[in-house]
Amino acid sequence: MQHPDLLVGFETSDDAAVYRLTDELCVVQTVDFFPPIVDDPYDFGAIAAANAFSDVYAMGGTPLLALNTVCFPEDLDKAILIEILRGGADVAAEAGVLIAGGHTIRDPEPKYGMAVTGTVHPDRIVTNAKARPGDQLVLTKPIGTGVIATAAKAQATDAATLEGAVATMRRLNRAASEAMLAVGPNAATDVTGFGLAGHLVSMMKASGTTAHLRLGSVPLLPGTRELVERGFVPGGTRRNLESLASPVVWSDGLTEDDRLILCDAQTSGGLLISMAADRVPALLEELRERDTLGAVVGEVSARERSGSVALEAAP
Repeated sequence: MQHPDLLVGFETSDDAAVYRLTDELCVVQTVDFFPPIVDDPYDFGAIAAANAFSDVYAMGGTPLLALNTVCFPEDLDKAILIEILRGGADVAAEAGVLIAGGHTIRDPEPKYGMAVTGTVHPDRIVTNAKARPGDQLVLTKPIGTGVIATAAKAQATDAATLEGAVATMRRLNRAASEAMLAVGPNAATDVTGFGLAGHLVSMMKASGTTAHLRLGSVPLLPGTRELVERGFVPGGTRRNLESLASPVVWSDGLTEDDRLILCDAQTSGGLLISMAADRVPALLEELRERDTLGAVVGEVSARERSGSVALEAAP
């Protein structure tokens, strides 16, 4: 039996745990760390920090405190670790988050991330489980970071394309969270390792609804489609596509490359917000005022029957 003060646990695969301390205060907790997504250690640290904070923003919360989580090889130059931590510290400072310590272990492969604690009022918690029929789906960052990072590791992409992906991944989801809270969402999640399609499926399963996603409305980072056509697809992206065979109906108009793009494993992606259609214009305006992308990428409908598809994807 779930504790009455654990308002959000793992039952719906949500972004963070939420525990009620008082009638007016909840704590939000999350942890995330991973191997380098880019070669530059400072950028890697900055991206990992932004990614960790994103889960709190997706819940409608404010991140306050972080602990570094570090795996690092004994034979690697410690100057690299310093740069990783510096990148994380700079993004934490931008977010107003205090880094209060952490833990480091020896490991053959570097890994970095953070355990993050934030707060949220119980009445302002945003979960992935309350999308409603008639909602529209709004995405706040372009996708394609997994493909671009894979190509960059193979030295198969130009500097401008990589820089665009890094800038997107380093950007905090704070402004997007503020915008959605100003209007009032029904549900939200952030788009990370399971890709846009995977995280949307989780939202629909948690909400008991079905999404209708339009690829043509989904913003892509420059170079994404070309790199997919050249075969630079992460293993995680292919696994995402394989795992969605049952809950997704893919339109005959979608190619294999289209499906891979929608399943591309993201790092520090944007918020995916489900909001009543009549409130979406206000949300888009709030996002514009904060210089943040807002793209309407689909709609939500009622689930026809138990066990039916969670997502229909079309060109």
